[in-house]
Amino acid sequence: MNFTPVVSPGRLLVRSYGTGGFNINDHRVVGSVMLFPSHVETWEVHSVADLPSAEFLQVIEERPQIEVLLVGTGHSSAALDTVSRENLRAAGICVDVMPTGAACRTYNVLVGEDRRVAAALIALG
Repeated sequence: MNFTPVVSPGRLLVRSYGTGGFNINDHRVVGSVMLFPSHVETWEVHSVADLPSAEFLQVIEERPQIEVLLVGTGHSSAALDTVSRENLRAAGICVDVMPTGAACRTYNVLVGEDRRVAAALIALG
């Protein structure tokens, strides 16, 4: 029995995560990433300590293609700073913050539903 989610052609899924990066559609990406349904970009955030200075301009520029942003915060949950949260909300983007593993799984489910989702994922060491 095949449990692979059926997704629209060209959509990206997280196949695995850990050891400093991600396997996205069977391509290894090292480091933290901004993941969109159709492309991936590097994200210069290495830990939750970097979040207050994180820029989410890539996500805001993708609007209206993106309506939900998942922020993966590493091994444990953390809060997103008020300024970032307000900037995203002003752009009409809902944000949810959770550990990276949960963000990867949630992203895959939402992409499978053809939702307009992006994920900012801190790589796990």
